[in-house]
Amino acid sequence: MRIPEENFRPAEINIVPLIDVIFSILVFFVIASLVLTRSEALEVNLPEASTAEARRQPDVTVSITAEGQIAVNQEKIADLSALLPAVERILTEKPAEGRRLVVINADLALSHGKVVEVMDSLQRLPNVSLAIAARRPANNR
Repeated sequence: MRIPEENFRPAEINIVPLIDVIFSILVFFVIASLVLTRSEALEVNLPEASTAEARRQPDVTVSITAEGQIAVNQEKIADLSALLPAVERILTEKPAEGRRLVVINADLALSHGKVVEVMDSLQRLPNVSLAIAARRPANNR
């Protein structure tokens, strides 16, 4: 007497759940990369410069509004005397080797004198490079 064989189904791999997991991981990394490159500056009307070029992500961003309000990484400070301690605190929280980059975002309507005062104050910091933010003209992009 012959024993009937059970219905034998070959093993199969369902890749649909795997695709869902891979897609979820991809979305996570895309969103995480956007957070890592966000600007930490106040919204100011930057001047245009045809030679403006992209630089590495700054360690600290100092913003100066048209009214003369100073902010360090979107944190408003009382006056110019509080600028150095605020920048030093942020630089010590972000350890790095080599020169540190501090970018100054100054509003177009701001007087030149206020920008010079801020730059003069920041020049006292050791091992810091200063850069002034500008935007490229619309027809030059």
